[in-house]
Amino acid sequence: MRCKKIFLSTVLLAGLMASAQKFDPGKVSQAELEQKKYPNDTTAAAAILYKKGKSYFRYDHNKGFSLVNEYQYRIKIYKKEGLKWADFKVPYFIGYQKLSDDGVRFSNAITYNLENGQLVKTKLSGEGKFKQEVNEYWGEASITMPNVKPGSVIEFSYTLKSEDIGEFPTFNFQEDIPVAYAEYLTEIPQFYRYKPTKTGFGTVKSDQKVANGFQNYVNEHNQTLNLTYQQLNTSYVANNVPALKEEPYVDNIENYRLAVQHELEKTVNSDGLEKNYAATWEGVAQTIYKEDKFGKELKERSYFEPFLEPILKNATTDTQKATAIFDFVKRTITWNGQYGYLTRKGVRKAFDEKSGNVAEVNFLLIAMLNYSGIKADPVLLSTVKHGIPVYPTRTIFNYVIAATTLDGKTVLLDATDKNAALGILPLRDLNWTGRLIKPDGASAQINLVPETASKETANMMATIESNGRTTGKVRMVKTDYNAFWFRDQHMGQAPTQYQEWLENQYGGIEISELVPDRSTDLSKPVSETFSFATQSEVIGDKIFVNPMLFYAADKNPFVSETRELPIYYGYPFQKKYNISLEIPEGYVVESLPKSIKLSTGENVGNFSFSITQTENKIQLSVLQEINLAIISGDFYGSLKEFYQQMIIKQNEKIVLKKI
Repeated sequence: MRCKKIFLSTVLLAGLMASAQKFDPGKVSQAELEQKKYPNDTTAAAAILYKKGKSYFRYDHNKGFSLVNEYQYRIKIYKKEGLKWADFKVPYFIGYQKLSDDGVRFSNAITYNLENGQLVKTKLSGEGKFKQEVNEYWGEASITMPNVKPGSVIEFSYTLKSEDIGEFPTFNFQEDIPVAYAEYLTEIPQFYRYKPTKTGFGTVKSDQKVANGFQNYVNEHNQTLNLTYQQLNTSYVANNVPALKEEPYVDNIENYRLAVQHELEKTVNSDGLEKNYAATWEGVAQTIYKEDKFGKELKERSYFEPFLEPILKNATTDTQKATAIFDFVKRTITWNGQYGYLTRKGVRKAFDEKSGNVAEVNFLLIAMLNYSGIKADPVLLSTVKHGIPVYPTRTIFNYVIAATTLDGKTVLLDATDKNAALGILPLRDLNWTGRLIKPDGASAQINLVPETASKETANMMATIESNGRTTGKVRMVKTDYNAFWFRDQHMGQAPTQYQEWLENQYGGIEISELVPDRSTDLSKPVSETFSFATQSEVIGDKIFVNPMLFYAADKNPFVSETRELPIYYGYPFQKKYNISLEIPEGYVVESLPKSIKLSTGENVGNFSFSITQTENKIQLSVLQEINLAIISGDFYGSLKEFYQQMIIKQNEKIVLKKI
C-alpha cells in the first residue's frame, strides 16, 4: 500500500469491441428532447449522449502526411447549470518553427428544441464562431450555440488538422458530465508506429485490424497519382462513463480522466528502413540542455560576479553560502508568473530588470551557486496543475528548479517564492518526480515528494470556570511545509486581519494577546502565541467540555461511498496537541473519554488520544499523523473509517459535576 496505485497503463489492442451505437447526425429523437433527467445520474446538469472521434492521415506531395482529427458531439442540456456546454472551445497549436499552424473548423452546429410539441432547429451562424490567440504558442477556436435552454439538445462537429504527427490529440472518454457513448477510431498508415496509452479509471474496449489504405494526390507536374498502403485501424469504445467529479485531496483531476493518448514510436519507409522516435527521459533531458536558452544561459556569470563577495562575506560553510545566495536571488529578481524551462529575455536582462520567468530566476540561482563552488544542476519538472508525465516528451515539462548537495544530502531549491526555504519547495512543484540534468548530458530521476513529516504542535494551558467559560493560552509551532504554507498565506497580513481569520478558523472563539511570528529566518519553524476564551455547554449542575476545545475536527472530508482516485496530501504531516485543563473549584470529574489508539494499517495513518486526571488537572495528549504524501485509492475505505473514528473520539465530552 506504500506504493501509489498505477493508473496509467498501455492500452491492450485486443479484445472484443462493443457494437457501435448507431448515430445519425441531424436526427435527434423525440425521446431525447423529452428526457428530463439523465438515467444513470439524475443530478447531472447535462450529458454527452454521443461523442465520436476519428484520427487519420492525409498526404500532400510537398508536405508529406498530416494528421486530421474529426469529432462529432450530441449533448443534452437538463438544467441551467448545463448551459455552459453551449460554449465549446478547442485549443490549437500555432507556435511551430517549421510547420504550419494547426487549423480548426466547426460545422453542422444545430440546436434542437421542442416548442409546442414541435421540433425546432436553430443553426449556428458565423456570428457564433470565434478565434483568438491565447499566447505565442496557442490559439483557441470556439462556438456559442444559439437558442440553448434546459431541455435543448445540441449537435456540432469540428475538424482539427495538424502537420505535427508526433502525437495525437488526447481523446477523452470521460468529461465533467456523464458520457453515454464514446467512440474513437484511428487509421494509421504502415509507415508509422504509435504507442497508445490509457489514462484514468474505467473500461475502454478496443479492436484492431489491418486494412488497405489509399489516397489520391497531385504531384509537382500537376498529375493525379494514387498512393496505396496497408494501415492499422483501431476502434476504442466506452459506454456509460460517469462524470469526472472533484474529490477532496486530489492533486490534478486531469491526471485521472479516462482517455487515450498516442505517441509516435518510429517510422518505416517503403524500403523497410526504420527511424526511432520513441524518446527516453535521458534523451529528452540532453536535447533540452543543448538549447541556447537553457545550457548557454547557465554559463553566463559576469553580470553577477561583483555581487558575490558582499553576499558571502559572513558565510563559511556551504549551507551558509547556499542560504545567502538563495536569499539574494529571492530578494533581487521577482518571478513574473511565467512558466517554462527555457529563458525568454535571458538571465542577464532579467537580472537587470529584476523580473523574469521561472527559468531566468532559477538559472541565476544555479549559476551563482556553481560560481561560488557549490555544485548545482537544473531539475526539469511538470507542476501539479500541468499533469503527470505519461511518456518522455519535451512538452510535458513546464518548470525548472535547482538541485545541490549539502551535508551529503540532495537539496532542492526554487527561488520563485519569497517564502521558500532550502529543501522546501512551493506546493506547485510537488508533483511526483523531476529530471536532473548535468552538463555532460547525464540525467537522473529526482523524487519531488517530501518524505519527512511537516509538524504542527500546540501546547495549551486552560482553566474551566463554573459558568462553562474556558480561558487559556496557546503556543503553536509549525515546521517545514506547514511553516511554508503559513508564511505564504499570512506573513503579509496585518495582525488584526490575521486575528479575525484565526477566530473564524476556530469556530468564533475570542482571541487576545496574539503574538504572531514575524521572523525572517525561513530555516526556523513558525511560532505564535495567543490567549483565548471559549464557552462549554452547561446543563443543570453539569459542564460538558470538549477536551480538545476548538481543535476538535467535526467533519469527515471523505463522504463518497467509494473512490478510485489516489488521495493526495502533498506532503506527510503530523499534528500534536498537549492540553492541560484545570477544572473549577466545587466540581469533580464524572466521566472522561477513554484513551484510544487508531491506525489505518500499514502505517499510513495513526491517531492516539491519551487522557488522564491528576487532582484538579486533566492532561490530554493527541497525535494525528499521515505518513504518505500520496495514498492509493484502494486504501480509501480504511482511510475514511479512520477519519470517522478519529472525529468521534475528538468530540467525546468530559463531564464535570458540581458537588
